[in-house]
Amino acid sequence: MGSSNIVVGLDVGTTKISTVVAEISDDGDINIIGLGLTPSRGLRKGVVINIESTTQSITDSVAEAEKMADVVIDYVYVGVAGAHISSFNSKGVVAIGGDDREINDADVVRAIEAAKAVSVPPNNKIIHIIPRFYTIDNHTGIRDPKGMSGVRLEANVHIVQGAMTSVQNLVKSCHRAHMDVASVVLEPIASALAVLNEDEKELGACCIDIGGGTANLSIFHTGSVVHSAVVPVGGNHITNDIAVGLRTTTQKAEELKIKHGCAKADLVDEEETIEVMNTGGEAFRTLKKTELCNIIEPRMYETLLLLKEEIERSGCENRLAAGIVLTGGCSKLRGTLELAEEIFDMPVRLGKPVDLKGLAEKVSDPIFATSIGLIRYGIDTQQQQGGVMQGESLVDILLDKIRSWFGDGF
Repeated sequence: MGSSNIVVGLDVGTTKISTVVAEISDDGDINIIGLGLTPSRGLRKGVVINIESTTQSITDSVAEAEKMADVVIDYVYVGVAGAHISSFNSKGVVAIGGDDREINDADVVRAIEAAKAVSVPPNNKIIHIIPRFYTIDNHTGIRDPKGMSGVRLEANVHIVQGAMTSVQNLVKSCHRAHMDVASVVLEPIASALAVLNEDEKELGACCIDIGGGTANLSIFHTGSVVHSAVVPVGGNHITNDIAVGLRTTTQKAEELKIKHGCAKADLVDEEETIEVMNTGGEAFRTLKKTELCNIIEPRMYETLLLLKEEIERSGCENRLAAGIVLTGGCSKLRGTLELAEEIFDMPVRLGKPVDLKGLAEKVSDPIFATSIGLIRYGIDTQQQQGGVMQGESLVDILLDKIRSWFGDGF
C-alpha cells in the first residue's frame, strides 16, 4: 500500500464482505477513497466454515476497493464475530515503587498484565484487553493515572476472548488473499466506534449491530466499554422464514424483505398487495403485504428480545441514559426502530457512520458501520504506534501502548 496515511477496514460478514479504503489527512480527516462490496460465501453465523470460498470473497471485495481507490492493499484491520465470542471484566493491582511513588507507563502496563492473569479455556484466545478506568489508593474512576502519585494502582479492564481456531481461520483467509492482518477487532466494538458519539459513551448507551448472521452488542458507560457480546441471530433468519412461509426462493425472499418488509405489521396498509414468485420460478401469486410482515415481526421481535435479555444479563439495563443505537443492515428494515422502542422501553435511534469525507455519501449507511469503525480503530493504532502495524494477527500488542479510545479505552 506504500503509505501510512492509508487505512483499510475489512468487514467479513455472513452475507456481505465490505472493504473500505480511507486516506487520512494531516488534519486527521477521514477521506473515503475506495469501496468494495461483494456477497459473502464461506461463513455461517459470522464464522468461517469454508476457507477457499471465504478467501475468494475477500479477494473479490478487496480487488473492487483497490480499483476504485487506485491503491494496492497489503494489510487490513479485520472484524471478528460469532457465538464463540465472550467477554468479562477483570482487575489487577500492583504496588508503586520509587521515592516519589509516581506512576509511569511501565506501572500501567504491569497493572493491566495483572488484570490479564485470568483463567482462559485452552482453546480460547484473548482478543482484546481494554482498560476501563483506574483506581489509585482510594480514588477511583481515573482515566489516565500516568504522572499521578500513589502506593497502590488498580486497573479495571474489559477482556474479550474467542475460539482460537475461529480467529486463525479468519486470519488465514486474509493471508491466502495476499494480505497481512494489522489487527483483529471485535465487530460490536468497531461498530460503536463508527456510530456512537462521546456524549452517548459517557451517559451510557448500547450499540446493537444486526447483520445477516449475527447481532452484535456493545455497552458503554462513563466513556468506556463495560460489556460486549455476539448473539447468533440475524437477517438471514428472517429471509429463511419468508422463503418457507411464502413458498418462494431465498433470493426472492430477500428481495421481498428489503423492498416490502416491515417489522411492525400494524404500520402496513391492510389493502396493499405484493407479487410473490413460486419456488419453481414460473408462476406469481398476489398476497397481502400484511402476510409478509406477519412473518417478519415475530422473528424480529425474538431477535430484539434476545438482545434485551443479554443487556439484562450484563446488569447494565439501568445505565443506558442515552438509550439504544441500532445499526447494521437489518436496522434499516421499516418498523424496526418502533418495535425496538417498545421492547427496550427506551429511546432508539438509527446509527450511521459520520464525520467522513470523500465518498462519504456511499458509506454513510448502517451496513458500513463495522468497516468504518475498523478504520477508526486503525487510525488510533497508527497514531499510538507511530506507523502502520503490518503482520499482526492478534492484538496482544495492546499492552505495549495504552490507547486513547473511550477515555484511555484502547
